[in-house]
Amino acid sequence: MEQQVAFEKSLEAGRIFTPTAPIDEKSLFAGRRGQIRKVMDAVFQKGQHAVIFGERGVGKTSLSNVLSDFLTSPATPILSPRVNCDATDTFESLWLKIFTEVQLSRTVREIGFQRHLLAADINGAELLHGDISPDGVRRALMVLTQSAVPVLIVDEFDRVRPEVRRAFADTIKTLSDHAVGATVVLVGVAESVDQLIDEHQSIERALVQIQMPRMSTTEIEEIIDTGLQRLDMSIEQQAKKRIVMLSQGLPHYTHLVCLSAVRSSLDELSDLITIEHVELAMNDAIERAQQSIRSAYHTATRSPRPDSLFAEVLLACALAKTDELGLFAAQDVRKPLHSITGRIYEIPSFVKHLNDFSDVKRGPVLVKTGTQRSFRYKFINPLMQPFVIMEGFASQKITKEAMAMLSPSDSESTLFPL
Repeated sequence: MEQQVAFEKSLEAGRIFTPTAPIDEKSLFAGRRGQIRKVMDAVFQKGQHAVIFGERGVGKTSLSNVLSDFLTSPATPILSPRVNCDATDTFESLWLKIFTEVQLSRTVREIGFQRHLLAADINGAELLHGDISPDGVRRALMVLTQSAVPVLIVDEFDRVRPEVRRAFADTIKTLSDHAVGATVVLVGVAESVDQLIDEHQSIERALVQIQMPRMSTTEIEEIIDTGLQRLDMSIEQQAKKRIVMLSQGLPHYTHLVCLSAVRSSLDELSDLITIEHVELAMNDAIERAQQSIRSAYHTATRSPRPDSLFAEVLLACALAKTDELGLFAAQDVRKPLHSITGRIYEIPSFVKHLNDFSDVKRGPVLVKTGTQRSFRYKFINPLMQPFVIMEGFASQKITKEAMAMLSPSDSESTLFPL
């Protein structure tokens, strides 16, 4: 490969693999077909609305960015303004944001003897006529439905106050009761709809609930393959598996590792990504990780004692088998801890570590739920889990021998998510 070609591909890689920004191009978006279908179904059924929820970092904003591209139809004009919420937003300010994003054209007659017809642009906010209430929003949307199908995307909905969430629930009920041909799509960080929308039971029949779990192995591989195809590059199977494992279902880390691995390969004027390139990328990802993640990791694991197990136990937590909500029990930590250390530890020997990780003295980096003898744990920041695993590789706590001590079923459910 010529040096100039490698340089140009290296620049293009920064546009394709974007760890610090959501995907905003349909051709680069991968996976999530089931979620897209559910949104489409809600859009084309009158009275139906959608809420997209899941933990931080699973790609909800990327999905909301490209929804309008999937909805575009020559037969049905789609109007899809998208806004972000912030902590200061009120019900009124949010709807002003939404309608301000809408530009309309209308025909008016020119003043004068000839009275020619002219096209005049108006802002959608004018349709509210100052009445920003659930019923005022309904009337404004009914005007919009005369010329297009409005799909109103409200991202970061978890940031608004409870009274705003209740008012949105009232609005969705009003729109559904009157069968208005507009769809509200709410997007936010939450483990359940209950956390995102107060009084959601009153609008349950009108609300399509779309959970965004962590991406499957197939979906992570699709991100890798789609990006490399655009660059006309290839990857060794072992290298691809390592990226999938490091990602833990979170596309942020897929993009982060892929970008660095691609550039490592191109620096050698090669179009093939090897496991060595991924290992270099992993070390680079550790250095480039958010400072908050790095600080939280060091707070959780530092100890003056060289025989301390804090780093090993936290790594075992990152590798532990979880349930569908991402929760694990102390029992689930035993096997990965054995594979890391080569020693068998009973639960009482490391349960204090779990309690410390769930307390301010070491973070907290874990959240503890449940009752005595049935406590379950989860990483507070989902981006911490892949970081801990990468640190485990970098410090050689995860070795081939350690991997071999994990059964195939464990490897599939923990190291190779979903």
